[in-house]
Parts: sequence; C-alpha cells; structure tokens
Amino acid sequence: MAGRIKEEDIALVRERARIDDIVGSYVTLKNAGGGNLKGLCPFHDEKSPSFNVTPSRGFFYCFGCQEGGDVIDFIQKVDQITFSEAVETLASKVGIQLRYEDSGAPVQRGPGNQRPRLVEAHKVAAEFYVDQLFGAAEASIGRQFLDKRGFDKDAAVHFGVGFSPRGGEALISHLRGRGFTNAELVASGLAADGQRGLYDRFRGRLMWPIRDASSDVIGFGARRLFDDDRIEAKYLNTPETPIYKKSKVLYGVDLARREIAKGRQAVVVEGYTDVMACHLAGVQTAVATCGTSFGDDHARVLRQLLLDHDQFRGEVIFTFDGDAAGQRAAVKAFEGDQAFAAQTYVAVEPDGLDPCDLRLQKGDAAVRELIGRRVPLYRFVLGNVLSKYDLDRADTRIDALRDAARLVISIRDRSKVDAFTRELAGHLGMDEDQVRSEVYKAASRSTPASGRGHVQAPAAIVHGAGTAEPARPRVDIPSPRDQRFVIEWDVLKVAMQHPALVGGAFDELDDHDFTHPWLGAIRAAMAKIGGPAAAPPGEAWVVAVRDAIGNDPAAAVVGALAVDPLRLGREPDEPYALALLARLQELTCARRIQDLKSKLQRTNPIERADEYNRMFGELIALEAYKSELRNRAISGAI
Repeated sequence: MAGRIKEEDIALVRERARIDDIVGSYVTLKNAGGGNLKGLCPFHDEKSPSFNVTPSRGFFYCFGCQEGGDVIDFIQKVDQITFSEAVETLASKVGIQLRYEDSGAPVQRGPGNQRPRLVEAHKVAAEFYVDQLFGAAEASIGRQFLDKRGFDKDAAVHFGVGFSPRGGEALISHLRGRGFTNAELVASGLAADGQRGLYDRFRGRLMWPIRDASSDVIGFGARRLFDDDRIEAKYLNTPETPIYKKSKVLYGVDLARREIAKGRQAVVVEGYTDVMACHLAGVQTAVATCGTSFGDDHARVLRQLLLDHDQFRGEVIFTFDGDAAGQRAAVKAFEGDQAFAAQTYVAVEPDGLDPCDLRLQKGDAAVRELIGRRVPLYRFVLGNVLSKYDLDRADTRIDALRDAARLVISIRDRSKVDAFTRELAGHLGMDEDQVRSEVYKAASRSTPASGRGHVQAPAAIVHGAGTAEPARPRVDIPSPRDQRFVIEWDVLKVAMQHPALVGGAFDELDDHDFTHPWLGAIRAAMAKIGGPAAAPPGEAWVVAVRDAIGNDPAAAVVGALAVDPLRLGREPDEPYALALLARLQELTCARRIQDLKSKLQRTNPIERADEYNRMFGELIALEAYKSELRNRAISGAI
C-alpha cells in the first residue's frame, strides 16, 4: 500500500482545485460583494444564507454552524471521507497524478492496482448502457418498463439507468475499442468466460449502475425484460470483484449520503425502483441492498454515514412488505438492531404496496407519509410475536407472555424496559407485576455473551485476609461492549493493538473520559506502566497491562481488546487514532457542559453573580473546546 501523499502534491491540489468551482458543484453561490460568494450551508439547515466562500483566500466559513476550512476540508466534510480520499478525489477532478512517500514514482491505490482500471471500465460501461437505452430500438421495452412505473427520461438520466443489448458481445467490443484487456473485462465482472470465449454478462436487461459513496460505478443491478431470457432470475447483479462486495454496498448511497449525514436519518428499502421512487418523492435518504439481505456490513456503512453514537443519535427506518416474508425480514433486522445506536423503525404500507407502487398509485405525498408513519421496530416485531397466539385463552396468553418477555429483555435501551413491560401487560390484559416477574425470569435466563445481556458483578465482595461480606443483591454491570461505551472501547483497542499511534496523546485522558468502570481501570493500568508511548513491543504490552490490573474484573476483557478487529476496514494511522481520542474527549466535554448548564439553572444570577459569571465563562470556553474537538474528530474520518 502506498504511503502518505507527498506534501508538494497536496499543495498543488489546493492550488489547482478552485474552491468556488468545487463548492459551487454542491451549493448554489451568489455574489455577496467584496470578492465573497454566499449560499445556503450544506452542513446544517438554514433559511437565510450564512455560508461564505472567499476564492482569493481559498477558504469557506459558515457563520451559522461555524464549519470552515479550505477546499480539501470541504470535500472531506461534505462527502464524509478521509483527508487522503479528499485529496485523491480533488486530484482526479483537476488532473493531478499523485505521488506517495514510499516511492518517487506516481502510484495508484487499490487492490493489486486494479481499481483504477476496473472503475474506468464500469464508467465506460455505464455510459454505453445509457446510450443504448435512449438510442437502440430493442431498448423500447426498457423505456416502457420505466414509463409504466412512473419514471420519465429525466428520472432515468438522474439515476443513470441504461440497457444492455441482447447480442452478447456489444459491450465487450466497445470496451476493447477503449483499450481494455480480456483479463480486465473478466475481473470487472462485466464479461464472463465461456466455452466459446468471452461474452457480455448482462444481455437484454434494464441496468442500474451501483456506485460507491465517492460516486464511482463499481457494479450493476440488471432487471429481466424479455420472456425468452435464458437466465430465469428476475434480477442479476455483478458478482464479487476486487471493487464490488455486495455485503458492503448500498444502492443509492452516492445520492443519499449527504442527506443521511445532514438529517441523521437513513431509509432502507428493498429495490432499485423503490430507491428511485423515494428520492423523487422527496425522501432523499433512501438506500437499498444489492441482491442480498441487510447485514452487519451494511449497518456499518450506515453508522459511518449517520455518525452513529448514543450522544449523536439518528434513526434508521426499514420498509417491509406486510406479508410473511416482510415480517421475517423485520425480525432479522431486529436481530441486528444492536449494530445501531440510532433508533430503528419500520414503515409498512397497509395495502402492502412498496414505495414504487405506492408513488405510482397514490402520489409522492403518500410515500412521504409512509415514512412519516413509521413505528418503532420493536413494537412491530412485538405485534408479530403476539399475533401467533390466541389471546382470548388464558393458557396461550401465558405462552405469548413468555415469548414476548424474551423480546422485552433484548431492548437495547435499558431505561425503556419498564415502559415496554407495562405496554406488554396492556396488550395481554394481564397484571403488570405478573408480566414484570416473567420479564425478570427471562432476564435471568439470558446469556451475557449474546451481546444484548449485561454482565453480573460477583455476589460477594472479598475484604482483607479472606473475610467475605455477606451476600448482597447482584449489581447489574453493563457489558463494556455495550453501544454506550463503543468509543471508549475503540480507543482502548487502538491503544492496545497500535500503541505507537496514540503515543503521548493518550496521556491527556483521565478517569473522567471512561464511564465504564472496567474500561477506566484499563486506562489507569496503562498509565501506571508509562502509557502507550512507553509500550514494549508485541504481546509484552498486553501482558504488562493485564499484570498491572491484577485481580480487577477488568482483566477479563484485556484479551478481547487485544484481538477485537478495528471497525475500520483498513490499517489505522495516526490521524485516525488522534481523531478517535478527540471524539472521546468531545463526549467528556459534552457531559461537563450538561452538568454546568444544570448548575447554572440552579444558580441565582443576581444573588450569586460572581459564581454565575464564572460558570458562564467556563461554559463558553467548554463550548468552544467541544467545537474544536468535533473538528478534530471529523478530520480523521473515524
């Protein structure tokens, strides 16, 4: 893998990429006088423009949300990508060949240096398919298909929909004419190798380009149009390739990512036409999986777009059909609910219409109303569980209670368990205490390793020379891997696995930054032996931390921190590590701000003016510091 981009190339990108041109492709800018341009901020909602661009200085700043920076900062923030990715994106726009520190020669990043050629092949193919849709006589069936579903030519162009000729070699010939080799065509998934040689993988189908978050076409989804198509599957997707991994790809993410980050909402639909219908109806946060069910990797993609954390919470809305298959999909989604700190919801149309058919039959407003009527995913699944039982019979009500109790104890937000217990009692027409008792029984039978349960502290605490305090009620200690502690967990993972990346910066942390007692104990143990900056090489560091903890229960999770993979998908670097530390400190700062605001509300500004003014000044300083930490965290794209 290439190293850091050469500083002189970064400077050249800043010089060549005019900030007014780049920002102008995202924001409508108008002359504000004095050499300044002004528009509506892309980073927060506003009615009056407060977003300013000064081309002469190559700088932007929003007086509403205080976001600012140069052209690289803008791309990094608006597209939610890393610094290096932002530089590479701009370099490709202005025609600069970047060089990296490990070699003086220009290099390209990607799996085996294949990505640039494979991406280019897909770009050419996408353009070819679009030309075919609007220029080939045999593509009329595709145009009719779109028209019947309410999509005109402008909609097709917006989403890049195309048509693959039936002949079997049209795309191959076109790509060969553009200089692509047979090996590249096969590696891209655009062609397959049969007994008679290469042939177009997609033939006689309506084509949807599947783009990654940076808008590169990396694959296609193809819909059957002709009855005599030899491949019976209605939808055919690009196979796994070096650039296309279906478990990590969401259709429409290129169009939706900024709206998802801006609105802290993602809508997950089931098909390509559903994504089109939602976006055209005004639900521009819609995405869909590509030929596979929604899984953990898809959840990770959405979490990154949502900046998903307990204190930065958004919402994920799933749309399902109301039939049995849709109910099974909802249960599966609920099983993966722990992947999100965001609140999860489900939107089901009463008549069983998907968003595409709903828009066609009832209009754009009906699609928006469908999303607006969302209900908590838990409540939808609970309804499905209870629907399996005859609640008019006492014996089956007990069976329903036991089944539903397991659902109640799986709720991620522990503060809501009592509320849902009361709700369940109401559904069943049973006494709350009886329902609560069954929920407690289900909790005692739950397995902590499941990820939804909690870790129990010892029932007796040993004191001195073997004397034991009488048994007390068991204390419910949440798992250190609970979503509430994910940033704390990730910081310690980096410190454990890559101590050199956090180095002396880790010493700035203290016990206030770790809200879970075990994770705080591990931080203290690291500090006790000199911190990550003084870490010995290899496994000796892990052993030293474990030995420093001693008999503390936290020792049980040291090994997990040492082997748990980072949620990154690439090798971590120092910017990532420092951004992670900044995110943790930001959360601490947010808690301090909340405490200070509470104290201010309880302080009389007249009777205790000096104290009030001191606290108010401290609050202003903390708000500024929190903003600085937030910028640091975003710049590292953790």
